[in-house]
Amino acid sequence: MKLERLLAKYQLMGRTRARECILAGRVKIADHSTTAFDHEVDHFTRVTLDNQIVQPAARRLRIMLHKPIGVISATKDKKHRTVIDLIDDPDKGSLHLVGRLDINTSGLVLLTNDGRWSKALMHPDHKVPKVYHVTTAEPIPSDAPAQFNAGFFLKTEEITTLPAALEILTTTTARVTLHEGRYRQVRRMFHRVGCKVIALHRESIGEYKLQGNLKVGEWCQFKPETALHKRLPRKAKWVENS
Repeated sequence: MKLERLLAKYQLMGRTRARECILAGRVKIADHSTTAFDHEVDHFTRVTLDNQIVQPAARRLRIMLHKPIGVISATKDKKHRTVIDLIDDPDKGSLHLVGRLDINTSGLVLLTNDGRWSKALMHPDHKVPKVYHVTTAEPIPSDAPAQFNAGFFLKTEEITTLPAALEILTTTTARVTLHEGRYRQVRRMFHRVGCKVIALHRESIGEYKLQGNLKVGEWCQFKPETALHKRLPRKAKWVENS
């Protein structure tokens, strides 16, 4: 939102009057005077007029959560515990998910109230890699990596999956890197090579890796530029099998 629009909206004045106030140097952004009436501001920006608060700066939250199996990736649900239920923060109601995991998948979930950051991270054009550790019931075929790289045609969506990297670790475990997020994609791809997935765990999204000190159900805040900066994990309100 442009500064003049915000000022007009919250001070109940016209755009012309808002511009006059800004050009007169009466408006500050984070304690710095500005005469740029077209300056872009968001709800994280503190704005004052004549040293009176027009808009306080909201807390910017970026949270890393170790999601347990049995918890759904949603902000509200009447039947199941959600990832929001695991977070003990006064502003958790402002959070939204940055990518989802199904109820039977564990691992990294990111949540934030910063829409610009989450949209940039999840935009299809950016093809941010997502890495999963997979355990299968049957031995993984030796030609599976080539099939994952070639892609699979998904009849329901009428698309062919993007090339995915499959690293076979043991007879029944592997690491998969995707650059998209189709419905139950990892499980469907393994089904196509004759394997049933019995355990699925997300390790990372782009540069953000699940911290080793985060136990199942725990979470921590982080800054994007220092995603791996260690913070003390916080216990969830509820932790599976606790």
